[in-house]
Amino acid sequence: MAKEPERLSASQRSKIRRLSAPKELAADEEGGELNIVPFLDIIMNVLMFVLATVSVTFTATIDTFPPRAGGSSPRPPTTPTLGFSVLISGDGMGLKASGGNVAPGCNGTGSGLAVPKVNGEYDYATLKACANKLKHASPDFAGESSVVIAASPNIPYQVVISTMDAVRKAENGDELFPEVNFGLPR
Repeated sequence: MAKEPERLSASQRSKIRRLSAPKELAADEEGGELNIVPFLDIIMNVLMFVLATVSVTFTATIDTFPPRAGGSSPRPPTTPTLGFSVLISGDGMGLKASGGNVAPGCNGTGSGLAVPKVNGEYDYATLKACANKLKHASPDFAGESSVVIAASPNIPYQVVISTMDAVRKAENGDELFPEVNFGLPR
């Protein structure tokens, strides 16, 4: 037969309860363990933010210049300049050079849009060809590198960027007008 376990006395049970109860730490003993979970939460949040925004820091940039107050240079140039300008409107692009407005099709001077829209889309290939033709129209214009781009208020941002890209380089990769200045449409 199995032997019955011994019963504990009241004083033994009291001592066990007293010893197994959690002890209150003294004021100088508090903080024996460092809780780093909140610190790790903050580090993870910062890390996720940095990873999410790192792609923004590697975008390409194009140096541009805002319109100048007064709109003209203080002294007129001593050599002939092209003074190339592109005005983007809802119907196409008007071009101006030293001789005045560029005629449609980039053939001489005259009124009208030099590069009208084709099937409702802006024609950047014709703009690039016209800019190349104007730059090489005279040896005096070989050193020209700036263009003024002005757009009507309702023109989408992407159209302005595509226009900048079209006048910056020729089809063969030569630089046309890499210095872009923004103007105000008049």
